[in-house]
Amino acid sequence: MRLMQVMRLRVQDVDFAYRQVVVRVGKGNKDGVVPLPLHLESPLESQIAMTLQIYAADLEFGFGRVHLQHALARKYPSAETSEGWQYVFPARRRSIDPRTGITRRHHLDETVLQKSVLP
Repeated sequence: MRLMQVMRLRVQDVDFAYRQVVVRVGKGNKDGVVPLPLHLESPLESQIAMTLQIYAADLEFGFGRVHLQHALARKYPSAETSEGWQYVFPARRRSIDPRTGITRRHHLDETVLQKSVLP
């Protein structure tokens, strides 16, 4: 997977039962499926559990929205606040979308992952 595909990964894209990950907007602007390595299952489950705790806290304070592409937002109006559409690697802070003025939680910036992997 490419770096930005990892950063944009949504909770619903990880399928532990089939041990696979759906990659959205992959090479050639197409979706695809990649295997989920066994050694990453436990850390990914922990990350998703933490993500859902952040999401629950956001909902408590009246937030809990994530950005969706325009067509998806129109087709599924309640998806931006659903558990499955939350980013697996959410940003630490919520931010205000300058186009809409809506406060949302985006995904981590790719430099965060780069700094944690590369010395």
